[in-house]
Amino acid sequence: MNRSNLDPPSRRGLLAAAGAVAAGGAAASLVGPSAAAAAADTGATAGERTLFGPVTVRPGDTRYDSLLRGNNFRFVGRPDEIRVVGSTEQVVHAVTDAVRSGRTVAVRSGGHCFENFTADPAVRMLLDLSPMDTVGYDAARGAFAVQPGATLGHVYRTLFKGWGVTIPAGGCPEVGAGGHFAGGGYGPLSRRYGSVVDHLYGVEVVVVDREGTARAVVATREPDDPHRDLFWAHTGAGGGNFGVVTRYWLRSPGASGNDPAKLLPPAPREQLACLVNWAWDDKMTQQAFTRLLHNFGTWHERHSAPGSPYAGLYAILIPTHRSAGGFLMTVQIDADIPGAATMVEEFVRGVSEGTGLTGKVTPVTMPWLHPTTWPGTGEPGNVGTRRYKIKAGYLRRSLTDAQLAAVYRHLTNKTGTPGGGMLLVGYGGQVGAVPSSATAVAQRDVIMKAVYQTIWSAESDDAANLAWVRAFYRDVYADAGGVPVPGEVSDGSYINYPDTDLADPAWNTSGVPWHTLYYKDNYPRLQQIKARWDPRDVFHHALSIRPPG
Repeated sequence: MNRSNLDPPSRRGLLAAAGAVAAGGAAASLVGPSAAAAAADTGATAGERTLFGPVTVRPGDTRYDSLLRGNNFRFVGRPDEIRVVGSTEQVVHAVTDAVRSGRTVAVRSGGHCFENFTADPAVRMLLDLSPMDTVGYDAARGAFAVQPGATLGHVYRTLFKGWGVTIPAGGCPEVGAGGHFAGGGYGPLSRRYGSVVDHLYGVEVVVVDREGTARAVVATREPDDPHRDLFWAHTGAGGGNFGVVTRYWLRSPGASGNDPAKLLPPAPREQLACLVNWAWDDKMTQQAFTRLLHNFGTWHERHSAPGSPYAGLYAILIPTHRSAGGFLMTVQIDADIPGAATMVEEFVRGVSEGTGLTGKVTPVTMPWLHPTTWPGTGEPGNVGTRRYKIKAGYLRRSLTDAQLAAVYRHLTNKTGTPGGGMLLVGYGGQVGAVPSSATAVAQRDVIMKAVYQTIWSAESDDAANLAWVRAFYRDVYADAGGVPVPGEVSDGSYINYPDTDLADPAWNTSGVPWHTLYYKDNYPRLQQIKARWDPRDVFHHALSIRPPG
């Protein structure tokens, strides 16, 4: 999950906020008596022993309640069973059981879904993929294999320790690769190296045909791959649409040879990070506040083209509600980029220009792996429960004056709480070097992501928090029916920040359907792929790809 940590500013807060929002040696293989046959279909290597599962947990089991909750405690389902699986073969068997018994199945890897896709009351079998967490190099495919249960922190550590490489994924190390990769994936290195899916080579997916037979299929980006459409659908359409992803393969485009250390982007040696704090005091007038946000946006307008010398600089501005007492901005860059320190200084100075504000600047340089995998990064772990609502929108340019005024209005009103606020997240750079039709991620000429959020603890506060963030979002996009309709400023939203309000006519009065906001012109192609690979619509949720017709 790409979220900010709203803990009070501290050394831990610096590491958390700087990485937020932005989330084994051998390749994994199939196991069990039918492994050889399955391997022939998927290209996996048969013969390794089963390391885990399957385990079936039902109501009454002491483990049941503990396994129900994902990261957002607002949503708790009551499935007939939770099937904890450890291999592709076990996934095939579980999906087969669900289809034969007519039960709705949902899949969870890291559990960081913002909505109730896996906790919907209709879900009767919950597949828990967390034990499937192998990360390694697959020499047969010349690519790195990552199973869906691997957390981003585990992926980063393994790639770095083994080969000194990395991927431009999210800044929260506890997010599972399963959903993050399928939705496109981005993070602190994306301005420099693009989205995660720009480095995706292939996927292994358990699908169900028209007769109800489940099987594992490998689909790659190779032009002559007969399953290439299934691969393309997993380059940004999100999870839970076409089947169960049981393995990803990663290799950067154009990379060749047999040296794994040259097949993905090199990991930085050191990270230069900078935390800037501003107080919500008398100096933070509406004029100063809106100028600050405007400066952040216009800097990204000028420095977000592919190949920009500033593409290595990643920043998040995190204005929280006035009741929090202050807010912050995080900046990070590979410390070995020539002139890195000067770039950061110029950026911080440019954001503050003309505001009359003097923020407290705290720089820190440390080995890259440490802040990247710091435990708890991006997680509000200081509360007994975590409940949140996240809304989002892509930006092609800075928010307009009217939108900035709306932001100020809602961050200073009497109904907000310290857990409410927004994030402006730097994007663009190398992301824009890829055509919008090359992957399922259609938004390729954007420069920022805007995130509107509220985080709280008590169930009794649900209604007030939901009302606040919904009104905030609707007001920012008031001129477009309450949602970020693609146009000069906005460009829809990001499916890894799912928001079912976009499909609700009470909150989306634009006349533009939710699927256009997420997928734009790529949606009809996704529907055709849905018809081919999930003709029975086995895999569905509130914002899933709908079959055509």
